[in-house]
Amino acid sequence: MALSEGQKGHIAMLSFSALVAGSFSLGAMAAPFVDASALTAVRFVIASVLVGAVAFATGGVKRRNWAAPWRYGVLGSLMAIYFVLMFEGLKTAPAVSTAAVFTLTPVMAAGFGWLLMRQGMTGRMALALTLGAVGALWVIFRADLAALMRFEVGRGEAIYFWGCAAHALYTPMVRRLNRGESALAFTFGTMLAGSVLVTLWAAPAIGATDWAALPGIVWITLAYIAVIASAVTFVLVQYASLRLPSSKVMAYTYLTPSWVILWELTLGRTAPPSAVLAGVALTVVALWLLLDEKREVLTSSKP
Repeated sequence: MALSEGQKGHIAMLSFSALVAGSFSLGAMAAPFVDASALTAVRFVIASVLVGAVAFATGGVKRRNWAAPWRYGVLGSLMAIYFVLMFEGLKTAPAVSTAAVFTLTPVMAAGFGWLLMRQGMTGRMALALTLGAVGALWVIFRADLAALMRFEVGRGEAIYFWGCAAHALYTPMVRRLNRGESALAFTFGTMLAGSVLVTLWAAPAIGATDWAALPGIVWITLAYIAVIASAVTFVLVQYASLRLPSSKVMAYTYLTPSWVILWELTLGRTAPPSAVLAGVALTVVALWLLLDEKREVLTSSKP
């Protein structure tokens, strides 16, 4: 039986959540050794070359794709902000805790989706987003109720939060700014613009970095985030954003802490305390509620 466009979007985001989780664990290992903006600039350039090569080889890039190029500048700047702040946050925040911050993006994406696309939500969706946010906060504050009540947010988590806000805005903006371009062509335009912008911003840091002296983990991380966590996941999220409402696209971020825990164990690192896992479980429940299509009706001003 052929899959519907919506089902294809869900498969794309399931793959996205598993692949993007690796960037948290590897990024936490590499972040102390390299400037965040310099690393982001290199990853954007490599990913742009890869996506561009595929796009041109398959004939996916048309002259009409370059109409209103400012659109790519908007989207590229949002993703550049996200990635730079992600690696800045990982310098001081644990990978699982940072992944929990990432799960706050569905709440923000739902808000931006309403502002930009007038995408509404049912009570069930509101409940799911609330549960997901509570679970995320429980992990962020490391199951410490006293710290939660005092709202003692770590510096890394606070930095990364603003990156997640940029990521949440990016999702509905893809749907609003797309004018019929394929996911591959639109991704290439976005990554090319992001490469130019972040390279200009990071030029001093790039020049000051002794690339030859960087440890192997940085190069492993760079290869992974450029090919998998940039090129591949960019295409996946663009593809899904054209087929699913913003809140559903971002719902899959609720799986990220679970995937990160598996990544951490695979890489030989310790799992978080069992009390923290309760928050992770809540995010999984939130995902189930958001993806129950039989009970969810979401309206949008744009198909």
